[in-house]
Amino acid sequence: MQHIETLIKEKLNSDIRFVEGLNACMNCGICTAICPAAEFYDYDPRTMLTIVQSGNLQKIRELLESDTIWYCGQCMSCKTRCPRHNCPGLVISVLRKISQETGAFTQSRMGRQQYLLRKGLGNALLNIGYSLHPSFIKPADHPEQGPVWQWIFENASEIYKTVGANLDEEGPGVLRKIDKEAMTEFRAIFEETGCLELFRLIDQYSSIKALELGITNEANQPDMDQYLHFIENEQETSY
Repeated sequence: MQHIETLIKEKLNSDIRFVEGLNACMNCGICTAICPAAEFYDYDPRTMLTIVQSGNLQKIRELLESDTIWYCGQCMSCKTRCPRHNCPGLVISVLRKISQETGAFTQSRMGRQQYLLRKGLGNALLNIGYSLHPSFIKPADHPEQGPVWQWIFENASEIYKTVGANLDEEGPGVLRKIDKEAMTEFRAIFEETGCLELFRLIDQYSSIKALELGITNEANQPDMDQYLHFIENEQETSY
């Protein structure tokens, strides 16, 4: 416990986003008043800044293990209105990273979705260079898209050409195939900035959580496909 809390303190104080994002909050509540997420979720940026500013490491750790830090949409509306030039959104981004680095994210429903994002968005970026691509929206997985999307999906190559896109083809244009040189440079950036290490940690801690929940295969190893299914269907229940 003491080791984790010391680590949290070190990581907070060494992150430039924390240094730039918290300049003596006076608890006025303007950030909460302007926050879009506060309207729809049990989320209060003022309270979160108060907790972080207090230096109470036990309460900060509870934040790292909660759903709360994942409700922020990172719109940074809070930064534009704070009379002290604080930015709760930046502080939240630091808390999220520490949660990922320490495995605290696996203790909340919203946090566990980091593995879902890492496998979907993360793999897509590293494999084809796109975070969103028409091939990802499979009709079987998205019946709400209806028969029109089914037709577009099945005839994508011809249809996208009619609107000037260059779907999965060499050369310039929207949705073009990203060339090998660009992808190599892209992956190098992920390596240099620590993103790949963060992906590794998310995988590692998610595997541990799968074991903890008893989501295993016949060899008693974490069944990560089943864990993904669990996350996709998880209700608002604490584990």
